[in-house]
Amino acid sequence: MRISGGKAKGRRLRGTISPGARPTTERVRAAVFNILSAAQVEGSRVLDLYAGSGSLGIEALSRGAEWADFMERDRRQCGVLDANLAGAGFSEQSKVYCADVERGLSGLSGPYRLVLMDPPYRFLEIGRLLEAIGGAKGLLEEAASLVVGHSNRLELEDSYGSLVRFSHRRYGDNAVDFYQKGDSGW
Repeated sequence: MRISGGKAKGRRLRGTISPGARPTTERVRAAVFNILSAAQVEGSRVLDLYAGSGSLGIEALSRGAEWADFMERDRRQCGVLDANLAGAGFSEQSKVYCADVERGLSGLSGPYRLVLMDPPYRFLEIGRLLEAIGGAKGLLEEAASLVVGHSNRLELEDSYGSLVRFSHRRYGDNAVDFYQKGDSGW
């Protein structure tokens, strides 16, 4: 697995070691960042939830994000994530939280301009989590973007509280939905 763009393009990343985890493919990562505008990424604070190898957040850092927080509950996977950040040269621009996402959200201090999440396919409570993220005070910037990867068998709603979907894409068995906080004219 390699970083697909930006200043660390081509650097290798170690994959996921957690049982049942599936990393976001390079093709899907490249597509996600081609859909997002440079203004959504460059100079931003990014949150990567269910981080796994950290490939989404590291991709954002490579493409100009200022800072990224990563949340992953598997301690061994957090070690892989730390190694990937060091190998890509982003240890000083990031922090890894080894915690359960649903419980750990309250301990984060935003605001974030971009939230990336690719939860396990067996996690079916994405809607409830999106509602919590959209309603959390101070977690998101006013026009923040949220990108969520999931099984294409799971249909997400057009909106969750303050989050409104502006794009839906399918890549084989994967689906990716893009949400914006508030009304930004998408």
